This record gives sequence, structure tokens and C-alpha cells, in this order.
Amino acid sequence: MNLLSSASVFSFYTLISRVLGYLRDILIAFFLGASIYADAFFVAFRLPNTFRRLFAEGTFNAAFVPSYTSEKIKSKNNGKKFADEALALLIIILLLIVILVEIFTPFAVYLIAPGFFENIEKFNLAVELTRITFPFLLFVSLSSFFAAVLNTNNKFAAAAAAPIILNIILIFSLLISYSFNLNYSKSLSFGVTVSGVIQLIFLIFFTTKYYKPSIKFKLRISSKIRLFFKKLLPSIFSSGITQINILIGTIIASFEAGAVSYLYYADRIYQINLAIAGIAIGTVSLPILSKAIKKKNISSISKIQNRALELCLMLSIPASMGLIISSEEIVNALFGYGSFSEENVAMTALALKYFGFGVPAFALIKVLSNFYFARDNTISPFYISFFIMLLNITISLYFFRAIGFIIIPIATSVSTWIGVLTYFFFLKKNNFIILKKYFFNNLKKIIISTTIMSFALFYGLDFYSEKLVYYNNFKSIYLMLIVGFVATIYLISCYLLGVLKVKNYKTN
Repeated sequence: MNLLSSASVFSFYTLISRVLGYLRDILIAFFLGASIYADAFFVAFRLPNTFRRLFAEGTFNAAFVPSYTSEKIKSKNNGKKFADEALALLIIILLLIVILVEIFTPFAVYLIAPGFFENIEKFNLAVELTRITFPFLLFVSLSSFFAAVLNTNNKFAAAAAAPIILNIILIFSLLISYSFNLNYSKSLSFGVTVSGVIQLIFLIFFTTKYYKPSIKFKLRISSKIRLFFKKLLPSIFSSGITQINILIGTIIASFEAGAVSYLYYADRIYQINLAIAGIAIGTVSLPILSKAIKKKNISSISKIQNRALELCLMLSIPASMGLIISSEEIVNALFGYGSFSEENVAMTALALKYFGFGVPAFALIKVLSNFYFARDNTISPFYISFFIMLLNITISLYFFRAIGFIIIPIATSVSTWIGVLTYFFFLKKNNFIILKKYFFNNLKKIIISTTIMSFALFYGLDFYSEKLVYYNNFKSIYLMLIVGFVATIYLISCYLLGVLKVKNYKTN
């Protein structure tokens, strides 16, 4: 297996999904802007979507893949029996969660957006929309189970492509609402749940070659399944710490008008790099790292870890600089239309800039936590993540009154970088990682290539400055030209310096 090739496949479909996601958000920004309808929908979507990210973007994998791999190594029948039991219990737990939230929706909305309670119209709208969107949690979490089965078999394309369905459905929901003069926020909410059903069917179809479920609901839970779910709970928290921090940010931001929308749009932009540099690499490296650890292949373990970190930084460091340097141009080009005003652009860009400083940390957290997960250790990442969360909350609350919502991306970036340093400290202390000399040499080359790219980006933005203003309807085209130009320069530089070589990332 080649780490770069597998990550490229995952990243390709993820990129398509995120591009469609941007188109979706451009349309939402155009029709809803940063209005109460936008805020209410984003809160209604935030709750099930946070669970989606927690389950789909590596968290379920973190607990399931090592356990499922261990059982499959014993025998194919053991693997199937384990998967069947896990699926049956997962269905019961998810149904209970959905029923409880549907009953106590006002309380759930108050928890994630307490600031909405001051505006009864916005609060009631958020409650109504959350009741529509929340069943999405059931379908998308079950989809994550089938995606994890595919990932264990080193098949990543279908799982990466599944989120494309969500964005296509939501785009059609907006267009249909426009054509028939329907309520945009309600149409989007129904679209969320419908897309969850279609995603589940899609992944079941692709999984049948490797696993055909035989669901039997039992009162007695086996010790292996109890151990799996015992590991799953801390892994949900630790692997999804970035999403939990964003959810916390949404809660705090709900006390400032428009802030929920600003954070949502900024989050959508930097998430594309997190998906490629963190989630993709973490997802494809976990199965092979788990197998190497089970077989006690020390040289293979070391190579997978070093190359995963190197690939993560090669993708996230230039993205970080790009977001910091051109945050306003990016937000302006993507969302600066219709109801999304120049003030909305400026506020969202400021949030994006500070999120940009944390992008490498957000990606590294996904990869570093796998070094514990592959060893069936979900407790250590849990403690580190809990520390990150407490630090984030403390910074955000302490400075929120003085600085406003912008403290949220600052606190998220700062706390996550401290978390990265904490991970390295404990991994090194436990001898779970040995950083090789070639890793540091290639890191220097990545920094050199990023510096060259940054100068090119400054030049491109200056050269096309008149074409990137708010009132130019074709500004997104010029931005794509600049991004394509500087990305090409960066990749050529990495290749010439010897960093970007396919043979470097072979893991077998």
C-alpha cells in the first residue's frame, strides 16, 4: 500500500465534496446572508453535523478499525460476528439518542445556542429546524460504520465520496426553494435528513462485497463489544476535539448577532484542508498502522508514523499560510454576493485568518491521536483532548467580553497547538514515536517551498487586486487562477527538493 496514493484517492473525493459544499454555502450566503434564518439553520445543522464529523471523520474508525482488525486476523467469521454485534448495539443507541433529542429539542438548542433565547423568534425557528434535521444523525452514523468496514479493507473511495450526496441534495433544495418560492431554511433542513438516508443506502451497496450484516438484537452483550464501546466513548471526544471546540465556539458566539454565521462560513473554508491533510491521512494510515503494531513490525511502524506526519505537514503548512495571507480575498470571492455584505466578508475573513494559524495543529491532532488509537489506547487521547477543551473554554470565556467572537478562533488555534505539543511530549515519553532524521530534513524543505509559495501569493494578490474587489462578479475566477498558480509553484518546489516522491510513501 502507498500512503500518498491512498490519501490522494480519499482527498480527491473529499475535494469534490468540499467544492460542492462551497457552492452550497455560496448559495446559502446569497439567499440568507447572516440573517436569523441563516443562524437558525446553522445551529439546527450544527448539532447533527457535529455528530457526523465525530463519527465519519475518523472517530468511529479510531475505535472500530483496531478491534475489527484484531478479530479479522483471528478468522473471517470472528470479524463478521464482531461487526454484527457492534452494528446492532449502535442502532439501539442511536435510536435512543434521536428519540430523546426530538422530545427535548428546546433544551438541546438552548445548550448549543443559549444566546438565541433572548430572541424568541430565532429560538423557536432553530427548535423547529433541529427537529427536522436531527434524524440525519441516525443515518450518517450508521453510514460511518459501513465506511469503517471499507476502510479496514483499504477501500477509501466510497466512504470519501458519500458526503458528496449531502451537498448535492442541499444545492437542489435551495434551487427548488428559489424556483417555487419555498422557505429556504425548511427546505435545507429536510434536505439534510433525506441526504442521510441516501448516503446510508450508497455505502451499504459498496460494503456488501466485504461484509453482509446479519443483525440480531440480544439482551446479553459480549465482552468484546463492551470493550469496543468502552473505547468508542473516549475516542469520540478525543478524535473529534476540533469539532467539539467549534461547537463550544458556536455556543459562546450565539450571544453576538451574526457571529454564528461568521464562524460557520470561516469553518467551512479551512475544513477543506483539515479533511485532506488530517482526516484523509489519519483515515488511510490507521488500518496499516494497526496491522503493523499487531504484528510488532517496528520498522514499518516508524516509517508509517514519520511519513504520515510529513505528508500532513506538507499539505497543511502551505494551506495555513495561504489562509493567513489571503483570508479576505478568499471569503470575498466565495461568499461576497447578494445578502452577504462587505461587513460580513470582513468579519468572516478575520475569523478565517485566526483559524488559519491553527490549521497545521488541527491536522496534526488527527494524525497524532491515531498513534494511540492503533495501540487500542483511547484513554490517553481523551485526557489530552479534555485538557485542550478546558483551555479553549477558559481563553474564550475570559476574553469574550473584551474582544468579542474573534477570540473563539484564536482560542481554538492556541489550545490546539498546545495540545499538539502535549501529544509529542507523551508519545516521546512512552517511546511510541521516534522521529527520523529524514523527517526533519524534509520539514525544512517544506518550509522553504512554503516561503517561495507565499511570495508568489503576495505577488498574485497584488497583481489582481482590482479584480478581487467586492463588486466584481468574476472575482472567484481570478482567485482560482491565483490559487492554481501558487499551488503549482509549491508542488514543483517540493518535487525539485525531493519531498514529493511517490516511492517515499510506500508502507509495505
